[in-house]
Amino acid sequence: MGYTQVGLEDKLYEMYPEILENHISMRLSFDGERDAWVITFVKGNRSRHAFLDKKDADDCMDGLKCFYLGTLIEQYIKDLEEEIGIA
Repeated sequence: MGYTQVGLEDKLYEMYPEILENHISMRLSFDGERDAWVITFVKGNRSRHAFLDKKDADDCMDGLKCFYLGTLIEQYIKDLEEEIGIA
């Protein structure tokens, strides 16, 4: 892998600052069966999950944005804010 869970988390926060700007926390865990990272986005008592396969995670660590993840983050921000009544 060549990087840590914390390193990937920091990189994702750096690449997608809208996560912190919208007061969303993020937790990562690795799913060996899927060979992917499970990303849990949390705001209040609501959460959303996304999978980031190892290749995409490796690309992120190399500074390449993942279009799929970026699109999900945008949608999750909107969904979470609507669910907790901010939007």
